[in-house]
Amino acid sequence: MKKINWTRVIFIVGVIALLIGAIDPLEGSVIIVAGSALIALATYLARDRYWKIFFASFVLIIMGVALMFYMSSLGGFGGESTLSWGWAALMIPYPIGWLMTIITLIVKAVKKQ
Repeated sequence: MKKINWTRVIFIVGVIALLIGAIDPLEGSVIIVAGSALIALATYLARDRYWKIFFASFVLIIMGVALMFYMSSLGGFGGESTLSWGWAALMIPYPIGWLMTIITLIVKAVKKQ
């Protein structure tokens, strides 16, 4: 019987969650946070050389999503809201963290070959 490599399973589940959440980045933001956390955890446990980048990306994603939820609780921004569109800039860490994760996954896959 073959032993299961749980860090590999966690990593793959994280990547799948990250991609599924990207179908609808607003509604899927919680799935993206979970996927990013799983990727950061798996790479940390595996002592992967990219774990710090994945962890930094996770922190950016969670900050951006938290601010997105907070601004949403205030009624959003633009239009009839009391917040102007400039406040949307506070959510920029979310897409930056997602892009950092995707780019690092691509670099990791290319360097592996």
